[in-house]
Amino acid sequence: MNQTMLRATIAHCKAELLRTFRNRRFVIFSIIMPVLFFFLFSSAVGAQKIDGVDWSSYYLMSMTCYGIIGASFSTFSMRLSRERSQGWIRLLKITPLPSWAYIVSKIASQALINLFIIVMMFLIGGIGKHIDLPVSTWLSCGLWIWIGGMSFMALGTLFGSVRNPDVVQVVTMIVYMGMSVLGGLWMPVSTMSKTMQDIAKALPTYRLGQGAWNMLGGGSVDWTGVGILAAYVVVFMVLSSYIMRKQEAV
Repeated sequence: MNQTMLRATIAHCKAELLRTFRNRRFVIFSIIMPVLFFFLFSSAVGAQKIDGVDWSSYYLMSMTCYGIIGASFSTFSMRLSRERSQGWIRLLKITPLPSWAYIVSKIASQALINLFIIVMMFLIGGIGKHIDLPVSTWLSCGLWIWIGGMSFMALGTLFGSVRNPDVVQVVTMIVYMGMSVLGGLWMPVSTMSKTMQDIAKALPTYRLGQGAWNMLGGGSVDWTGVGILAAYVVVFMVLSSYIMRKQEAV
């Protein structure tokens, strides 16, 4: 890799990080709300167990997933949509910055943002609520959420293919809240009706949370969940690529 291109990619990644942390939507939906909900509902329910797992630990993983998904929906998709509507991506094509550098910087910055959210939530849970887990459990749950959470970038890319940021803002909020509630991130799926449980298990939000919940209970990776998340990624990427090609053709 050419050093000039590498420096340009790193500079673009830094710019993406600064833009994100200065974004009020990111701060509200990916930091403030997950932390607020975690303390509110973990204190309200108290010392109970859900599926054999301490409630505070269970809900910490739920809200960490919630924050990760919010970063992909409320900020990543909005940036893509705004950049496309303003012709920013078209402008980049006439600059020395190659297209792969733009993509790499987007993925790298989102990966760092997700990592920040995970570390922040785990520290808050460990210090603020005295959650005591083995180091191996902290690491396995964090790694699962970090890798699995990146799959929501594919859905964020699909939303970002729409060139109207106002429409994207409304749609992402509806999908974000709906999938979080139905996927069991706000309340355990075991408390839902049989029909709602079936719906939840088909959603990527549930599959992301399920992996962490299983590891809290001493289980291993749920490969069914991995397959479902991977299938969603393929579908979302194919759809977003098709839409973008159609738009460029027009």
